Amino acid sequence: MAQDKRQVDAITSRDVDFAQWFTDVCKKAELIDYSSIKGMFIYRPYGYAIWENMQQELDRQFKATGHENVYLPLLIPESLLQKEKDHVEGFAPECAWVTTGGSEQLEERFCIRPTSETLFCEHYKNIIHSYRDLPKLYNQWCSVLRWEKTSRPFLRHREFLWQEGHTMHATEEEAREETVRMLNVYADFCENVLAMPVTRGRKTDKEKFNGAEETYCVECMMHDKKALQAGTSHYFGDGFARAFDITFTGTDNQPHYPHQTSWGVSTRLIGGIIMTHGDDNGLVLPPRIAPVQAVVIPIAQHKPGVLDAAGDLLKRLTDAGIRTKIDASDKAPGWKFAEYEMRGVPLRVEIGPKDMEKGQCCIARRDTGEKTFVPLTGLEDAVKKLLDSIHDNMFAMAKKNLEDNSFAAENLEQVKEIASRTGGGFIHTKWCGELSCEMAMKEQAGVTSRCMPLKQSGTAGKCPVCGKDCTTDIIWGIAY
Repeated sequence: MAQDKRQVDAITSRDVDFAQWFTDVCKKAELIDYSSIKGMFIYRPYGYAIWENMQQELDRQFKATGHENVYLPLLIPESLLQKEKDHVEGFAPECAWVTTGGSEQLEERFCIRPTSETLFCEHYKNIIHSYRDLPKLYNQWCSVLRWEKTSRPFLRHREFLWQEGHTMHATEEEAREETVRMLNVYADFCENVLAMPVTRGRKTDKEKFNGAEETYCVECMMHDKKALQAGTSHYFGDGFARAFDITFTGTDNQPHYPHQTSWGVSTRLIGGIIMTHGDDNGLVLPPRIAPVQAVVIPIAQHKPGVLDAAGDLLKRLTDAGIRTKIDASDKAPGWKFAEYEMRGVPLRVEIGPKDMEKGQCCIARRDTGEKTFVPLTGLEDAVKKLLDSIHDNMFAMAKKNLEDNSFAAENLEQVKEIASRTGGGFIHTKWCGELSCEMAMKEQAGVTSRCMPLKQSGTAGKCPVCGKDCTTDIIWGIAY
């Protein structure tokens, strides 16, 4: 008799209270926990394992494009931070400061890094002297601290984990190519690994990164029709180089300022996975980053040979490179089914006495709930094909949500109606480029600019606010 009779707790329905559903999933799937410091969360093993898998895949792609990992200090001297005015003004409200070391008052305050542009610039000034020193393609995996007023698990932490790429190039052309290349790395990662369809675009001047000339982004739509900025890539021009007096001698023997980029994604992507794919039963994890891709459940495990057969399946799948675990605990099979469904494990592999007689096992998919009987002789290939099929189906479902909730509007009243009716959506309009019209959208319709898609239609139309003729396509929405 099972000693632990705990059943999986109920999860609030997404359609009843999406925010509470999200919190329920984070807690009950044991992804995260609250700490004693507001806005600072504990990544539990299962949640951190998701990040590790994401990190490993991204790191592989970064290195394949020639980038190297480095690590810079946690603290930034105030005098260093002040060198780039636009940058520091943008982050000033979120900075946390160290003023005491041990028992002594520090002569200068140190900012706990909200981002590391200034530290990289200080370092680059010391190591870049000639065109032969370029490009510098560096990436850093670290945590950063931004003193947010409000917080939510994964979506908005005061301290969060991320990677930040910082590169220097001899020419504007090379730096711009890097900016777009890394944006595409993020987009491909979201779609081909996380099964999250994205819109590639450029931010307006109002929404671009502080100190950047241009900011590019990948925007995703969540199940509740709201937008999530999943990653950004920034072109800085030579602004930081001038502020920090970074120069190199070119092939013409003349001094030049290098051109800079930065780009990053964070653990916010885990929140995106939850809100894109999860359902009322809990997590639905994309197979390519799931900590456990298949869980083996022995049925009637007290009967002779069942545990041995289940152990053999575990070994075979693990040897085939599939992240697999077995649950041979004394909990009831129904409890196990609900538990691993809630945790989003893509495949459940069941085997019992009848399956053993028939030389088969039963495999259940998390995304559709569909069950199939698979001959043991072809188990490894069947599981791999099912994992790919799950990824494709998850992407198709998320893409349908995006397409079904993308709308065209011609005037402000239509934008208001769509945003009110859907609670978000991606609302496509033209835009004249004026800040006043962008602000009017936020104040009157409750939406913000998400991006100007990289793929512009080239057609003419009118700005929905001022009515001016214009050709720029832009997407509005309600964002996390």
